[in-house]
Amino acid sequence: MGELFRLLKKGNKSAMIAAIVNTIIAIAKGVAYSITGNVAMFAETMHSLGDAANQFFVFIGSALSKKSPTNRYPNGFGRLVNLVLLGAVIIVGIMAFETIKEGYHHILHPTESEGFLINIGVLGFALILELYVLYKAMKEVVHEVGIEATGINVFFKSLANLGRAKPATKLVFLEDTVASGGGLLAIIAVIISHFTGILWVEGAASILIGLMMFFVVGRVFLDNAAGVLGQADEEMEDKIGSIVMSDPDVKDIQALAVIKEGEDLHVELEIEIDPKLTIAQADDIKDRIHSKIMEENGVVDVTIEFDEEDGISTWQSEKESK
Repeated sequence: MGELFRLLKKGNKSAMIAAIVNTIIAIAKGVAYSITGNVAMFAETMHSLGDAANQFFVFIGSALSKKSPTNRYPNGFGRLVNLVLLGAVIIVGIMAFETIKEGYHHILHPTESEGFLINIGVLGFALILELYVLYKAMKEVVHEVGIEATGINVFFKSLANLGRAKPATKLVFLEDTVASGGGLLAIIAVIISHFTGILWVEGAASILIGLMMFFVVGRVFLDNAAGVLGQADEEMEDKIGSIVMSDPDVKDIQALAVIKEGEDLHVELEIEIDPKLTIAQADDIKDRIHSKIMEENGVVDVTIEFDEEDGISTWQSEKESK
């Protein structure tokens, strides 16, 4: 039990905050829906319930992925967060289907909902909280990629570097971006329905919210399926290649692979050095390069092999090859 609590402390903080906030939002929306019967509110209730459950499982998965390797699992548990995220998107997919189905039913059989002020008040309250969670996720993205940003730059920097963020943080970012957009869409639908009498617009909003949820399902599924298989991080390969080639004793790079497993990066490197160097000198080079690579964010292990210089330039960065 002590180890479990220790691991939970290492869980993704953005996911935990998002899970708590979305639980509060889901309860508020659920109560509002039970009072007003508004179908757009139903869509938002399902959305928030799905997000809360999803993000809670993501938090647990990100924490358990930090477990140290064992004799039975010598490669560690880094990919566990990808597996959990693949399971979590099923929840969102089910919620999205129910949301679209309810919206379609409302378009065919539109009914007038009550409690206009309640709907607007709850949706506005939820939108503020969702924007807060989204901002926290943006801050987490720039923190994870090691970029300094303040104010409006947090938005632009996080969007530009989202691909380099940890899987759990990326999911929270995507889900709360869709949640914020869905909340705004629901508010607009409720206002139009109330003041124009066009009741089916709430059903249309519900369908659009469901489709937005399916977008998240597709994006997260593709990202984490690649993570489960062991995806190569080409951007990090280029960065580490530059670090290695800057060492004066490295003549060339024969092979370099950076494999991403969950939030962890595993580096496999084969370099060419002067064959006249002694074993002690080669060992010093290995220690020096190993230390530099391990300073990079996310790198958990480095395997370095040596080969003698052959006079043929092999290494070419990803940018140069393109």
